[in-house]
Amino acid sequence: MNEMKEDKYVIGEQQFSIHHIYRTGFTVMPRPHVHENYELYLLLRGERIYFMNGKVYTARKGDLIFILPHDLHSTASTQLQETERILIHFSPTFLPQQDHDILDLPPYQQSALLRLPAREQVEVERLFLQMNTECRNKQPLHDRCVQHLLLEMLILVHRSEAIERSEPVSPHPMHQKITEISSFIQDHYNESLTLEQVAACFFISPAYLSRIFLKLTGFHFSEYIRVVRVRAAQTRLRTTKDKIQHIAEDVGFGHASHFNKIFKKITGLSPLQYRKQVR
Repeated sequence: MNEMKEDKYVIGEQQFSIHHIYRTGFTVMPRPHVHENYELYLLLRGERIYFMNGKVYTARKGDLIFILPHDLHSTASTQLQETERILIHFSPTFLPQQDHDILDLPPYQQSALLRLPAREQVEVERLFLQMNTECRNKQPLHDRCVQHLLLEMLILVHRSEAIERSEPVSPHPMHQKITEISSFIQDHYNESLTLEQVAACFFISPAYLSRIFLKLTGFHFSEYIRVVRVRAAQTRLRTTKDKIQHIAEDVGFGHASHFNKIFKKITGLSPLQYRKQVR
């Protein structure tokens, strides 16, 4: 039986939101997704499987996960199905203008699972809970108070000399195996890849690979290949003047019409519309 308690508060036009969640039972994101804003995810209780940057992580109590805008990620339950976490999304414009550059400092240049020393864990948890309380009580100038608390937290994590940028380590061998398979797909996405071929390369049955890949990443196997190809195409569309037909072929789509269809399904735009928008 699942139990869920949630409090969510928003400041401004989605400049800042905070979401305190307690759940029991197995849960998984409906779909892997991306955000326009930065994401901070603090795990207060339990464990959580996190898939980001093509790697499977096991987040534990006290871990802080930092996600850059537009980085693809998903989460799912582990066998410890009681979890409590606080989720923050914020735009750089929520911070004072003179402080925007803090997001250019370590450890904020890439998405990561950050494992803080015990002392910093306690202080980061206090700041998260205080931001949630300010948003709930809505006292005068609560938005400015939250702004300063967020900045204090970002500075605290930046100053932590003993911070550990966690690499995927899990007692479940399949977590590492899925990370290796994801890396293999990212290295060979422009080739013809099938579930059966990849399963044979990693000595796994196709049926088991299909099931565990979906459970840990939130993607069906073939869907993940399409997403990796489309994201590679997005980079080419942003950074080159190459013809769309050539890009489609280079990233692994045999026909431009199929590429256009899949690209629009994933991004909501045609390749040409995307190129015009980002430029």
